[in-house]
Amino acid sequence: QVQLVESGGGLVQAGGSLRLSCAASGRAISSYTMAWFRQAPGKEREFVAAISWSAGNTYYADSVSGLFTISRDNAKNTVFLQMNSLKPEDTAVYHCAADYRLMLDVSVAERYDYWGQGTQVTVSS
Repeated sequence: QVQLVESGGGLVQAGGSLRLSCAASGRAISSYTMAWFRQAPGKEREFVAAISWSAGNTYYADSVSGLFTISRDNAKNTVFLQMNSLKPEDTAVYHCAADYRLMLDVSVAERYDYWGQGTQVTVSS
């Protein structure tokens, strides 16, 4: 079992930045593909970014590519999401997810076995 706890959310003005953290416990995440998803009120959950367990390859939704950066520190068992140039449409609850040695369909939520409770990000205009 892997437990995931997100932190770092909050209220920020448009154009600002936030850095989310996802602290894992229970298992070492070095063999887990890690991802961030988000869900805004009244909308479906959507993929934001993922980082593979093997080569550390990164994947991004088109809407955040070039603005957000996902990274991992296996020694600290933590994954990060650096979010720059935030927009009001980035407002959502951000969830961290993990799956053991996931290689395919990393943007598909149903592929992940472990989820955190989420952290709220609110971007004001």
